[in-house]
Amino acid sequence: MRASCFHALLVTGLLSLALGGCSINTIGANRTTNTSVPVAGVALQGRVHGGQNPISGASVYLYAANITGYGNASVSLLDAPGYVTTDSTGSFTITGNYTCPSATAQVYLYALGGNPGSGVNSAAGMLAGLGSCGSLSSSTYIVINEVSTIATAYAIAGYATDATHVSSSGSALAVKGIANAFATINNLETLSTGVPLAATAAGNGTVPQSKTDTLANILAACINSTGSGSSACTTLLGAALSGGTTGTAPTDTATAAINIAHNPWANVATLYGLQTASSPFQPDLSVLPNDYAVAIIYPSNGCFNPTDSVQSGPAVDGSGNIWVVNAPGPGCSISSTITELSPTGVLNSNAPFSGGGLSTPSFIAVDGLGNVWVANTGYVSGSSTSPLSEFSPTGTPESGSGFTGGLEQADALAVDKSNNVWATGYVNNALAEFNQSGSSIFNTTLCESDPEDIAIDISGHIWVPDAYDLCEYSSSGALLSPASGYSVGNEIGFYGIAFDATGNLWAPFAGNSEVWEISSTGSNESGSPFLGGGVDFPHGVAIDGSGNVWVTNVDVDTVHGSNGQISEFTSSGVPITGSIGYQDGNRSEVNPAIDGSGNVWVQGPEYPSGTEALVEIVGAATPVATPIVANLQAPYGSYAVNKP
Repeated sequence: MRASCFHALLVTGLLSLALGGCSINTIGANRTTNTSVPVAGVALQGRVHGGQNPISGASVYLYAANITGYGNASVSLLDAPGYVTTDSTGSFTITGNYTCPSATAQVYLYALGGNPGSGVNSAAGMLAGLGSCGSLSSSTYIVINEVSTIATAYAIAGYATDATHVSSSGSALAVKGIANAFATINNLETLSTGVPLAATAAGNGTVPQSKTDTLANILAACINSTGSGSSACTTLLGAALSGGTTGTAPTDTATAAINIAHNPWANVATLYGLQTASSPFQPDLSVLPNDYAVAIIYPSNGCFNPTDSVQSGPAVDGSGNIWVVNAPGPGCSISSTITELSPTGVLNSNAPFSGGGLSTPSFIAVDGLGNVWVANTGYVSGSSTSPLSEFSPTGTPESGSGFTGGLEQADALAVDKSNNVWATGYVNNALAEFNQSGSSIFNTTLCESDPEDIAIDISGHIWVPDAYDLCEYSSSGALLSPASGYSVGNEIGFYGIAFDATGNLWAPFAGNSEVWEISSTGSNESGSPFLGGGVDFPHGVAIDGSGNVWVTNVDVDTVHGSNGQISEFTSSGVPITGSIGYQDGNRSEVNPAIDGSGNVWVQGPEYPSGTEALVEIVGAATPVATPIVANLQAPYGSYAVNKP
């Protein structure tokens, strides 16, 4: 997944732009939250198991995620000596001899060492994420095992360097992002039993239980061995390096799990070979997987339908909620509406939201005040609908049908640093600017036809791709590119675009199945275009907090059969994913979205059944600050500080 630069970036904070939305004012959201009121801890109890064997003599530590900066050590909470020890049955009790930094502090247990039955094993490390300290109950029983370790490692991977370094900044967005990450653990396993889930806690998402079991079995091979020098431990620790195929080897299985979550593409066969017919967690994968990405699938009943009329993909607001448009499609009875899901994929009980002039919605974004904006391809001059619709953060329509601005079939929109909305019209090739009340500020004819996306750079310039070229406008609407746009490709293909930390623009080029990096002057960057990584007729793009580039693929040819995928590249264009990308990512025509917890959201046909779905690839990316407008406003000030 991530290259070894991930850990350096956590420390330096050099970060980049990604898609998303916000339900709170992003300027205020970056201020450090009041998390300085300590709260007394409650008694906790549970057991530590390796496979099905109790681990005696293990040291159980209680940590809180550090919110004083990325890459910092977790906060140890227990009084001296700093841990409790498991008994002969693997049981432990924490009597409440600790104080949490705050009620909102995210806490987890880390069990290290002990005897799983074949002798003391110093490499046996396991995790169990507990969530907010204020939510802990003395009645909760906690099972720490390989399943809880995988669930925790993947959910918090975006904030974890290793088992004892889980941290973020103290901004409100970061505190929310890390809390949402811990909440995701409950979608992967049951804390009180250590059993992996086949469905999310709310029951509306499918969880890859057999992949969780396989990953747990890989850890169990080392944990249940004779010790760190065993063949199983040597293989696991040597294959789960911090950078995938390079970097530092972990010293215990908990950090190995975090490294695998960071690099699910690396050493897949070697790790799979640690699983045997007698492995303890079943059902496991019976065939070698393409990768170890963990993806939750949220079926859409035919309505999360990114056809040619849907361009944007999901949008993420400042609370981590996911917003999608519902366009007409097979089996969809709620078209021309929008839907909101919580950060853990729970459908908003009041959704889908309608009204506001919605008509075949195609593009969705969230502004810096938390309002949700939608472009409608169903609008044509004289119709009773609207090219743009606006909704409050709670889904109440704000717009009516007055937002015209000279647009015909609006198909893309973006928000600038003043919270003005820029949108394109597909039929009449128009570019228009609107203020918060929906009044038109500016309108012009684009330098090229058939606009596909729109993005705003740090200088406030507006960029619009068509199938062949790129148009650039100043914040006042003056054309900056040549009259025919910047021509950097030679075949039909520009669809989605996104800016990175340096201000360069990344654009998938579908016709040649390649990815372009374009400078702020519209020229092709050295080494671009980039190939590989499973790119196959790419359409959508997003940049994560490490500057890695995520690309969705339509996969319309026969190179990879009918399987869809999402590809990942480093910030320098080196492919991270293998020849068929991440197979749990959807075949998709739209931009992916990356949230403040590091999850990647992909909207498209569900793999492998072909039905429409929203897919969450858990913890696969470095977290980003949402929304996109946050990158243009203080206190961020530039793409290089876009970590929450």
